[in-house]
Amino acid sequence: MTHHLPPLPDAVKLMEVCEATWPPASAAKHGAWTIREGQGGGNRVSAATENWPTTEADLATAEKAMRALGQDYLFQVRDGEEALDTMLGHLGYAVTDPVNIYAISIEEMLHYKAPMVSGFQIWPPMEIMRELWRDAGIDDARQAVMERAKGPKTALFGRSDDQPAGVAYVAIHEGVAMLHALEVVPELRRLGTARNILATAAEWAAGQGATVLSLIVTQGNHAANPLYAALGMRIIGHYHYRKKINPDHVND
Repeated sequence: MTHHLPPLPDAVKLMEVCEATWPPASAAKHGAWTIREGQGGGNRVSAATENWPTTEADLATAEKAMRALGQDYLFQVRDGEEALDTMLGHLGYAVTDPVNIYAISIEEMLHYKAPMVSGFQIWPPMEIMRELWRDAGIDDARQAVMERAKGPKTALFGRSDDQPAGVAYVAIHEGVAMLHALEVVPELRRLGTARNILATAAEWAAGQGATVLSLIVTQGNHAANPLYAALGMRIIGHYHYRKKINPDHVND
């Protein structure tokens, strides 16, 4: 008798999971837009999104709200928002960071077992884990995003060759776990660290009652995308950003 796995969530659901597990400092409706306050936490928590199809007449509202927050003009363009994409392109907004949204049934992931002492679930993160993130460009402002998340969450610490080798963060929303901020020490890559961290994430998430493991990665990450595909993860959707520098935004 064939065992059928439950269907994976669609891209809309996974974007909800992303918002809950990697939350902005605040989010508010401004006309046709949702405006996010990132507080230096990166594009994902700083980008505006449209709530219904917009026109050029709506754009000033979003730009004014982002200007008031001291942020660059940044929009997340999701699947099906081609009209928004075209409009922003015509207005000089540049494409940045196209990403793939992946998901897999945790039941499938549990077939892979990480070797003993290769992956650990630790919350709050130890200082060595925070240092690994900082070394990879995930600074304190991005780490603060993890602290804001509600619900079940943990940090993951990977060891390879008896050395600290990698780190990640995973959290759950409505039965779906999403992995963020996966980083592996450059000198210790190709030793299975990322795979072991993913297996540890799946094991932890299963213990919390989650049924799906998901993540988001830039399409230009030529090491991560083949790994996720090899593990059996499926691409559920895509998005990218359109960005224009706010002339009033002065970086410290």
